[in-house]
Amino acid sequence: MTTSPAHPASTPPAPPVPLAALLARRDLGLRLLAGPGDASLHWVHTSEMADPYPYLLGGELLMTAGVQLADPARYVERVAEAGAAALAFGVTPVYDTVPAELVGACERRGLPLVEVPPRTPFTAVARAVWRLMAEARLHELRRVTEAQRALATAAARPAPVPAVLGALAARLGGRAVLFAPDGTEAATAGREVPAEASRALRELAGVLGPRPGGPASAGGEGGGLRLAAYALGGGDGPALGVATERRDPGDHTIAGVAVVLLSLLTAPHRGADAAVRDAALVRLLLGASPAEAAAALDPGPWTVVHARGGDGTPFATADLAAALGTALVEPEGATGAGETDTTAAPGKALGEAGAARVSGAAPASVRLLLPASSAVTARPGWFLGVSAPAAAGDLPAADAQAARALRRAEATRTALVRHRPGGLASLVDPDEAAAHARTLLAPLGEPLRETLRVWLSLHGGWDRTAVALDVHRNTVRQRIARCAALLDRDLDDPDVRMELWFALG
Repeated sequence: MTTSPAHPASTPPAPPVPLAALLARRDLGLRLLAGPGDASLHWVHTSEMADPYPYLLGGELLMTAGVQLADPARYVERVAEAGAAALAFGVTPVYDTVPAELVGACERRGLPLVEVPPRTPFTAVARAVWRLMAEARLHELRRVTEAQRALATAAARPAPVPAVLGALAARLGGRAVLFAPDGTEAATAGREVPAEASRALRELAGVLGPRPGGPASAGGEGGGLRLAAYALGGGDGPALGVATERRDPGDHTIAGVAVVLLSLLTAPHRGADAAVRDAALVRLLLGASPAEAAAALDPGPWTVVHARGGDGTPFATADLAAALGTALVEPEGATGAGETDTTAAPGKALGEAGAARVSGAAPASVRLLLPASSAVTARPGWFLGVSAPAAAGDLPAADAQAARALRRAEATRTALVRHRPGGLASLVDPDEAAAHARTLLAPLGEPLRETLRVWLSLHGGWDRTAVALDVHRNTVRQRIARCAALLDRDLDDPDVRMELWFALG
């Protein structure tokens, strides 16, 4: 068994393009002269260097007209050593035909050689490759989206763990195995694999360990199959193993979604209330109305937590959720960094998403729903904003509170910030205060209101406001100046600031 990172970082984000697909473009008139036609193209590069080796990354379609082709055999040797996927030779203006010595050298090295006719510019070939990559990327995104939906549906079934494994195996066209902490197979799904592959997959899962001491994922080969293993949650917990005949670009993303789901489903001490909560949020994802999902929840009180950070992987997000014993809710329809449309319906304010609404890469921020009695403490690498306790019907308001608390946490570089309810504002009649606020703030659009709110909350700090809103400090200055002009108020006056703060609250 050989092991390697489960998702190489050296390849581009777009899926590779088969050379055969490029050759099939009749408008280009390309012709394969040597080598196999099943190469995969990751990039396109044009060079007339005598030795392009230092400028190649590997996987390219290298295009040249042979301006400095003094030694074809040596040239092919260097191109092959650099890992180029194929060589495209343009006929004219230097050569009338592809040199026979170049054809022979490519044939000996097994490097595909493509003839580019005089009427086809190199830019047309490059453009065709990028278009094919875009089409492949779109196809892959659709495939990943459909897989996410299938996994989410499986997670909402009565026996969610076997259902998720079955959906994962079906989508990847292989075998999925849930390994218990002691290394035994707790559950399996998909087609049978050779004993050698099964043994290698178990060994691969065994190299995973509790972070930060061990890797969260690993990849390798065994029994003629591609293998990958993923740790579930944090600590000495179970692991997910996957064996497939090939590994497509979106496979790691799909497996990442399954990892998040299985981490939640196999987390210890999952009480009945947690299961009901997760099921309600998954139903939101599957299209249930907010009223239907809310009816499945206990009246509360509940707490909404907004979180941003982690190490950029879905495993960090799974750890955070598993540590709090809750499902994940990814923001939907954000208006900016950490901002949420709080005027939407309750379901939309919570993203209309549940435990499976997690992309392969960790989302920029996540929302978590948990009982108000749950202890929320700072987590390394995360900024947390915590709402005040709220009933199930008041979750949109709690969601807005958590969003503001998260922005304040990021601006002040504080690991955890809680919403602070009450104060003088509670002494004013809510309806009267709301009417006054609408009149006072009527000249301001939502972006200006939000900028003014954050600026006031940070005591007029330009730099911290810019960080909280993820805009340039000059943009903050321009917006605040615009607010002062539209309101016809002196924003340096503390009484004015206090009045505006209450109105914006």
